[in-house]
Amino acid sequence: MVTFSVLKWSMERKWITASFCLALLLLGLINLISYQNATQLIHSAAQVKQTSDLLTALTSVSETLTDSEARRWRYFLLGDRTELDAYHQAMQNLTFQLEKLRQPLSDTPAQQQRLNLLETLIQQRQTLLEESAALYEQPILLSAENPWVAQTNQNQAQIRRIITELQNEEEQLLQSQVEQSQANSQVRMAIENLGTILAFVGLLGVYILLYRQMFKRQQSEQIQQKLAQEKELGELKLQFFSMVSHEFRTPLSVIVGSAQLLQENLKRLVEPSKLKNLLQIQASAKLMTQLLNDILTLARADAGKLQCKPELLEVQFLCLNLVEDIQLFSEQPRTIKFHKYGTRTYAYLDEKLIYSILSNLLSNAIKYSPPESSINFTVICEPNAVIFEIRDQGIGIPEEEQATIFEPFCRGRNVGSAPGSGLGMAVVKRCLDLHQGKLLLESQVDIGTTFTIRISQPDKVGFLP
Repeated sequence: MVTFSVLKWSMERKWITASFCLALLLLGLINLISYQNATQLIHSAAQVKQTSDLLTALTSVSETLTDSEARRWRYFLLGDRTELDAYHQAMQNLTFQLEKLRQPLSDTPAQQQRLNLLETLIQQRQTLLEESAALYEQPILLSAENPWVAQTNQNQAQIRRIITELQNEEEQLLQSQVEQSQANSQVRMAIENLGTILAFVGLLGVYILLYRQMFKRQQSEQIQQKLAQEKELGELKLQFFSMVSHEFRTPLSVIVGSAQLLQENLKRLVEPSKLKNLLQIQASAKLMTQLLNDILTLARADAGKLQCKPELLEVQFLCLNLVEDIQLFSEQPRTIKFHKYGTRTYAYLDEKLIYSILSNLLSNAIKYSPPESSINFTVICEPNAVIFEIRDQGIGIPEEEQATIFEPFCRGRNVGSAPGSGLGMAVVKRCLDLHQGKLLLESQVDIGTTFTIRISQPDKVGFLP
């Protein structure tokens, strides 16, 4: 039981350690995922901002190009020199804006190629605008079929197409980045939530295991305290009963001895029928002595002080001495038929314990049997066990009371006025448990009772004749 408890506690400690480590691992994983999620969001935000800036720059290029052309044409029509200066300033800004676009688009070859083509087209348009000054100085009518007009329109369409392609490409990239960022965020948030739940479950499991372990420890401490109190109480009871037994045994011995001396001295002078009171005094004193012995035996057994010390005993000699003692001190002599079977002569038994067992059983058999009946006392010495059987023809034990007769102060309802304390069978049970023996009870009311006791023996005990 102790080994199993240690193993059980060890397994609980392992579970606590594993759950705690798993919770720490999950918390670390959650922090890592949170950090990666935050880093990814920052990176995605930077990409979105960069793409947004590119779209804004492309829009600015288109607006600057339109504004420069408008200022150039106003200069031709109005002859305002400030418009020409504004045109040149716009072209410088346009060159600067194109240079700003080159670095963000350096990692996308297609966009870089479009940007180079846009620069070429803008330079070509600037050349066409420069050529327009000579045309306006000539008094000719420009029509849609004019090569310069056609080339200018084609150049303008190409510039718009390139800018549109650049914007579309960046808008698709922006949309893709946003969708990817949302998808990654959702996945990481799901993993983070799942990890948080698992970590919470792990920590909750650790808490439950720790609480359970603490609760069991408290229960164990309470049980230990209770056992210690019971042990202390048992020792106090043993001390008390030992003291009482010692104090009572001496005067009881004096009473028995004095009654026996009076009986011996008066039996020649007084008729035997008149010595009945002396016999009652002796019987009562012996009953009181037996009661004290039984109480002291039970107290020792409850306190764990009653020990079994088997010795090699001659079984038949032990039983015959017991029968002689029972018949000598019994108020109601009975015929006890003793039988012995088996080849074993000696057995390992504790003489005091086996004497208490057999004497109580024989005393009960005599007490609850009719005067004219006989009692069978059988001993069977098998190679690996010794068996004692005591059969009487007495009042029997009711079936519903057979399970409780081994409890202290428990007596059957059919005992009538027969004297007894209800301790004899409790003493039998305690002594037999110390012997690790087995007891079989067979009883029928008004027919009789049979007690069979089996005590195992070592395989090799000398078979002495």
